[in-house]
Formats: sequence, structure tokens, C-alpha cells
Amino acid sequence: MSHPKPVILDQPRTDNPLSSNSVGDWSWQRRQPERSDSENYYQASVAERGSYPALDGDAQCEVLVIGAGLLGASTALHLAEAGVETRLIEQDRVGASASGRNGGQLTPGLARWEAEAMAQHLPSDEAARLWRFTAQESMALIEAITERYGLALDLQRGHLTAAIHPGHLAALQEGIDARRRLGDQEPELLTRDALQAHVVTDAYYGAVLDPVGGHLHPLALTLGMVQAFANLGGHLHEQTSAKAIRHRGGRVEVVTNGGLISAEKVVVATHVSTHQLLPKQARATIPFYSYVAVTGPIAGGSAALMPTGKALYDTSLQIDYYRRVRGERLLFGGSGSGSRWSIDRARQYFEQRFQHLFPQQAPFEIDYLWSGAADLTARGPAASHCIDEQIYSVFGWSGHGVAQTVRIGQAISDAIRGDNDDFEMLCRIPNPSIPFGRQLAPFAIPIGIALLELRARLQPSKLISF
Repeated sequence: MSHPKPVILDQPRTDNPLSSNSVGDWSWQRRQPERSDSENYYQASVAERGSYPALDGDAQCEVLVIGAGLLGASTALHLAEAGVETRLIEQDRVGASASGRNGGQLTPGLARWEAEAMAQHLPSDEAARLWRFTAQESMALIEAITERYGLALDLQRGHLTAAIHPGHLAALQEGIDARRRLGDQEPELLTRDALQAHVVTDAYYGAVLDPVGGHLHPLALTLGMVQAFANLGGHLHEQTSAKAIRHRGGRVEVVTNGGLISAEKVVVATHVSTHQLLPKQARATIPFYSYVAVTGPIAGGSAALMPTGKALYDTSLQIDYYRRVRGERLLFGGSGSGSRWSIDRARQYFEQRFQHLFPQQAPFEIDYLWSGAADLTARGPAASHCIDEQIYSVFGWSGHGVAQTVRIGQAISDAIRGDNDDFEMLCRIPNPSIPFGRQLAPFAIPIGIALLELRARLQPSKLISF
């Protein structure tokens, strides 16, 4: 059976009320204001797609991948391309969690561990290698997958990091200099006037223009990789949740709600909802929640606000990020919390941010609004592990990693087949455990944000990231 490629609609649907919301996430549409289970913008803007059958009975394979998000889909696809017998299971529908709910920004580096941090913590050759991995190689891989399988993802190169304070320009220049020392000559610093060619607002004092970064439709990418995996003969089971992992007879067994799967190797490509599968490794993370909104059509067209269509994020403590999407709309994300906000609170937040950034524009209407659950590590980079050369896992994307996730999936595939040590390089990045992090997150995250906000007020010229 051939599975169709994802098709992005010029105008999103408004007549499909029920979405697949994972781990308590909500999705809201202006046309259905009483519901919290509407399709989010990504779901509504992809043409109707088929489903994959749940597992019904026991099975065996060479490699089992748990989680059909970006990481799991990439890992499974690269394994299938190499002829490895692979099964992929998803507890919900493909893209129901973070991979189909994030902002779609493609930014190089790792969260709070960019070029300067890499150069500070690693030998120069390893820092340069890690930067290439998380920047040029990550972006190039997405382009290669797009071309190889003929996917339409609304992919655009070019990204802006905008300074909300003139003092932040020095830190941005230091980041450019660090990248140059690692062999990356591409980013440049724009003046305030030059930035106006990209975003028509007085909120910023300049920006880094980064040709390496960009943006895309993340759900379409996830669906496209899964479709390619299935068409290569891979076995995918939706509505199939992993309950436990155990070693037996030199193999790894995974107990699911549909049967027992025995595999030579297992990849755990999940997030907050299944941390109990590998509790020791998951202790490096705590859950947090973020929010994304999509406007109605912008009067005069979205190009009136973002002429070049390049995605942007800023240097505020909890970054604002936004970009154009189809239908003359803007997609806007920002903020994070230790417990999930209500729909009304998130809507008020975005209305205030829109008004601050674009006061010249008539009041915005928010057509789509949703929450998303993710994992946060103490230092920023994802926590990568290989257990007994049989179980591979990655936890804690810290809200940064669409492109890197796809590249790490390829690295896991390479490690399983013994091709290189890229994944071992990631496993060497230190990520300390966070004692009682999951229990304390609703209290610790607000306290941490409040302390950082106080520091930012006292030192407004210092760039501080959460």
C-alpha cells in the first residue's frame, strides 16, 4: 500500500472540530471558541491523511523505534533506507505531540549551548564538529530529505535574531565571532535600519541575519518522513503505547498495549508523556509548557509586516518568535510555564505581544491557539544516552531542535549500524540530573523565571536566556 505525501493547504480547514491532543495539550479555534480540542493550525492546514493500524499481537524486528515524532521518524527512515528491519510505534497519531505543535523555526546550535558555549566546554576541533552537526549538517539534511522524497514543506532559508536592547548587540556580535572561530562565516549583524527591510517594527535595535537557519511546516516534515518510511516497507503502528522495557535473552522486549515486541535494539524517541520508560535518563529533564498562536489574515498582507518572509526570534528572556505562514497569516510563539496556562491567559498574552510589536496594524484576530508540552534540561542541550549498546534515547529538547532532531535521528541510525561516532559525541555532552524535577517544575520554573526577570531588569543590557 502506497501512502500519500502530505499536502499543505492554502487555507486551513475550520470544519474538523476534533484534534488529537497528546498529554493534556489543548487546541482552540476562533470559529469554535467553546472547544479545547479543535485542530491546531498545522493539523488544519494539512490535507486529510490516512491512519496506520494499531499493533495487534506480538512482533519481532531488528530495531524498534518508540515515538513517531521528528526524532523517531528520522531514525526509522534512515534505518529503512539502509535496509534495517524497523518497526515504529506511536502512542497517539503521528505528530500529535511536540513535533506537530512547535513553532517550525530552524535555528542552528543547541538550546543555551551555542557556538560560544561549545568553544568554552570542548576542544576546538570537537566544538567545530559539534557546531557543523547542529547547524550546516542539520539544515542540509532536511533539504536532502525534502528533495529525495519530493516533499512540499514550505521550507525557507534565512533567520533573524533581533535585539530588544542596544546592549544585546554586543552579545550577538560575540556569538558571530565565536561561530567564525568554529569555521562558520555566514551570519552578519544588521543595523536597526537594515532590519526594517525584514520586519517593520520599532521594537528592535538590530539583529543577526543567519542564512543557515530558516523555517518550515513541522507536521508536514514529520508526516513526510513517516510516509517515506512506510513506502520503504517499514511497519508503523499508531495508537500503540509502550508500557515497559526489559532485557531478555540478549534482546530487548517492549510491552505495549497491543502486544509484545522483541527487538535487537530499541530507540526511545519520546518526551514528557513516557519518561517512565527510562526514568534514570529522564531525570535530566523537567516538563514545561509553551504556546503558539496563528493570526487571521493580515490586512494588507503579512508581507507588510515581514517583507522578506524570514523567521525571527528575539533576545528577551523568554523569546518571542514569529514568521509568516500561508493565507497572509503570522504564526507567533513565546513564553513557557511550569504548569499549563488556560486558553484565555495564552490569548491575552499573544494579543499584548502583537500590539507591542506592530502597533501600526489594526487589532489582530487570533484564529488558532494551542499549548504544547516539552522537556527542559538544566543546561539546554538534549540529554543523549546509549544503554548497553542496545537502547538509545534522547530527552529534553528545551524548545530548540527541529533541524537538530532530524540530524540526531540520522546519527542514531548510523550508531546502530556502526557507521560513525556522531551519536557518541552527543552522549558526551554533560547533562546533570534534576532531583525531583518533575514534581517541582510547577513551582521551580516560575521562581526561576521571576529571578531571571529581576536580573534582566537590573541589568537590561545583559543578554539573559531562560
